[in-house]
Amino acid sequence: MFTIDSIRPVSDFSRKPAEHIKRLKKTGKPEILTVNGKAELVIQDAKSYEEMASLLHSLKQIAQSKQEHDTGKGSSAKKAFSRLSKKLSAQYPHAGF
Repeated sequence: MFTIDSIRPVSDFSRKPAEHIKRLKKTGKPEILTVNGKAELVIQDAKSYEEMASLLHSLKQIAQSKQEHDTGKGSSAKKAFSRLSKKLSAQYPHAGF
């Protein structure tokens, strides 16, 4: 995910923030900012962050669903759709569910 090109000193970012912002928006890839040679911060453009956060949320939901399935807390798709159909039919009797 990170390459040597994406590691930069925080002082470079402080001196030329516009260049960094332009590059971050163009590539969509995060950068690691270092202080005294040690990684301290990760920065990225807002759109890429939003996509990453959304993906992480989806992965957490999948992991939770798998855990529920593995522990017997889940139900089959057939049962779930049957329950959903009954709820929708009660709420919208003329919709033909």
